[in-house]
Amino acid sequence: MLQGSLVAIVTPMKDDGELDFDALTSLIDWHIDAGTAGIVIVGTTGESPTVSVAEHKALIDITVKHVAGRVAVIAGTGANSTQEAIELTRFAQQVGADYSLSVVPYYNKPTQQGMYEHFKAIAEAVTIPIILYNVPGRTVADLANDTVVRLSAIKNIVGLKDATADLYRASDLFDRLPADFACYTGDDGSAAAFMLMGGHGVISVTANVAPQLMADLCRHALAGDVAATRRINNKLLGLHRDLFVEANPIPVKWALAEMGRMGQYIRLPLTPLSEAHHHLIRAALQRAEAI
Repeated sequence: MLQGSLVAIVTPMKDDGELDFDALTSLIDWHIDAGTAGIVIVGTTGESPTVSVAEHKALIDITVKHVAGRVAVIAGTGANSTQEAIELTRFAQQVGADYSLSVVPYYNKPTQQGMYEHFKAIAEAVTIPIILYNVPGRTVADLANDTVVRLSAIKNIVGLKDATADLYRASDLFDRLPADFACYTGDDGSAAAFMLMGGHGVISVTANVAPQLMADLCRHALAGDVAATRRINNKLLGLHRDLFVEANPIPVKWALAEMGRMGQYIRLPLTPLSEAHHHLIRAALQRAEAI
């Protein structure tokens, strides 16, 4: 089972808005060297809503080729159209991604049965392992625990990214899901507790700027070392909080530019980080010794 710190990696862009593949591959190498266990490409943090289908596929393809088996590649392939999600998931399988990450259909507000049928149709169209992604703060629709348990019976649905930050809900899932079904949190602030309670890792925004600390946090939490987990988490608290002072990935792209890792271009309708927040992110980076 894939465990640990899985970075929800940003999509670097040049000053003219074109994708910056050189910066992306540089970030990937940095993450692998720092102990990141997997690269999640074209998720929410990767600006999946604003890239074209062709760009989406290119990002997956280049990431798989550059990683070259060194760590796992989890390709974001979700969509609110079942057919588009199938197309993207088939492509990820074709180019050799290790997993796909499939978000709850957004905007069209399906029922629980609709979500079950959506994910079932994707799973039946491919053989690649699928990780479900529940983020009701963005999708409005909320994948209920009962539906996750139903979906876990489908052979190639192998995990869940839960971004609700609801630890009671997580503990219910840990109790009811098969032992080989992976549970990842999508909330950095509760990741330490999530793993100490039985979760398997985090799909992380914070890891974008503090990959080694997040990898260490996961390693200690998964080993049950509460003292070490608390010590590292305390260094990261500012990042967990302030990287969401505006909509993700606005703050994290600014932070990476501040660190000299890439440019800070972000596509509309998102806009660059407000100057009033610069000091917050800079202070959080300093506390985590990222700058």
